[in-house]
Amino acid sequence: MQKQSPEIPQAPSGNVMLGIWMKILSVACFVVMYSFLKSAKGVPAGELSFFRSFFGIVPIILWVMSLKQLKTVLYTKNLTGHVFRGMFGTFSMLFSFYALTLLPLPETVAIGYGEPLILVVLCAIFLHEKVYFYRWSAVIVGLIGVLIIVWPRLTVLGSANADLGASVGALSALGAAIMAAIAMLLVRKLVFTEKTTTITLYFMITSSIISLVTLPFGWVVPDFYQASMLILAGLFGGIAQIFMTQAYRHAEPSTVAPFEYTSMLLSLLSGYFIFNEIPTLAMLFGACLVIGSGIFIILRESHLIGKNHTRHRALFHKHR
Repeated sequence: MQKQSPEIPQAPSGNVMLGIWMKILSVACFVVMYSFLKSAKGVPAGELSFFRSFFGIVPIILWVMSLKQLKTVLYTKNLTGHVFRGMFGTFSMLFSFYALTLLPLPETVAIGYGEPLILVVLCAIFLHEKVYFYRWSAVIVGLIGVLIIVWPRLTVLGSANADLGASVGALSALGAAIMAAIAMLLVRKLVFTEKTTTITLYFMITSSIISLVTLPFGWVVPDFYQASMLILAGLFGGIAQIFMTQAYRHAEPSTVAPFEYTSMLLSLLSGYFIFNEIPTLAMLFGACLVIGSGIFIILRESHLIGKNHTRHRALFHKHR
């Protein structure tokens, strides 16, 4: 799922349970958003991306107004960074939404879990972050999980009974994860100079504009049902963005991040009861590997951060 990575506040309020519930609400809203988009059958990916971004601006603007930041929200020290972040984020949505039209919802979501694993690799290459053995091991296991999910879709390419649409969908979902990881890499630089509201709003605006470029490539005039689904998807996407940001205001990232994976359960329920989609054993096994490796990385990083904090406190008291 293409989401805006929030700027982490310096001092969470400490209301951990509120932060966890905010994260779960965010995940639920994103799954609802995907369900609405999938329900708007016959609408091309570029049009899905536009509605998700354009109508997502509405709750974001209301949120900005509640924070009394409307006059300053568009002030930026890095317009170029916002444009590039918006470009890669929009490509991620286009690939993801195209995959959504070709694959079951849980499968699209599961492949998307590869994004943070790919981000680890990109951070090691471009930001020169130190990645130790345990983290690399988890990344490798997680990427194997992604391969297990994708491989059955790709092996049918040489078959007489090939489902070409599903194969293209799997590659599109994988492309979406790669584009999202690049977008998050750019966000990690933006948060040093930009407010969360600024990053979020610029992304929505640039994504809306870039999505319009796909207009000549087969947009359709939506009927009432399709239009309703598209508008609701945009609104829920914007609301999910707000809940996610608020979650990190009340609890540490390592506490709330594992609850991202509740989207797997919610997407399985949505896929089964709404779209009659039955997951394959390969998809479930691969998803378990990806989720397990993701949680391991989160817990490992949390442990290292805790050890560093303890070491710093010990040094502080030693030199008092």
